[in-house]
Amino acid sequence: MSVHTILKMGNPILRKLSLPYSHGEIESEETKKLISDMFETMEAVGGIGLAAPQIGINKQLTIIELPTDSDRYPDAPSSERFVIFNPKISFLTDELQGFWEGCLSVPGLRGFVERPRRIKVDYLDQNGSQQSIELEGFLATVFQHELDHLFGKIYVDHIKDTKLLIFESEAHFLNKSE
Repeated sequence: MSVHTILKMGNPILRKLSLPYSHGEIESEETKKLISDMFETMEAVGGIGLAAPQIGINKQLTIIELPTDSDRYPDAPSSERFVIFNPKISFLTDELQGFWEGCLSVPGLRGFVERPRRIKVDYLDQNGSQQSIELEGFLATVFQHELDHLFGKIYVDHIKDTKLLIFESEAHFLNKSE
């Protein structure tokens, strides 16, 4: 296993449309190692999700796990581990919810992003089996954030007001009144 370098905003790979995986690729030893490396990388840098493009691989693979002890997201509920290939997302509501999002590819910044509250994601799991999951709340936002990476988007693309893009070191001001 190995920890990979995270690409930063500005690297052109992060803006490309990722290619889907074939069933043969999903079942390969190379892909199994990649998944293991991605989880190790994500844990090493304190993330809750990581997409293959963020480590320079232009393929439709992302992993997500909300641990119980996340330093970056201490109030987030925990989740199971998700391995997601070739996702298709459907929005189940027009109702939006907003969170202060951060990204391993945009270190040191947070931005307030509003996204659909309820979604459905159809995808292939690590065994190449078709899965479908309906999500809402924070986990729905995490899925949308990570899936964006597979389609050349970064959370900053969704910020409606640039005044809502801040340095993490200044986040302590968010809960203070003026």
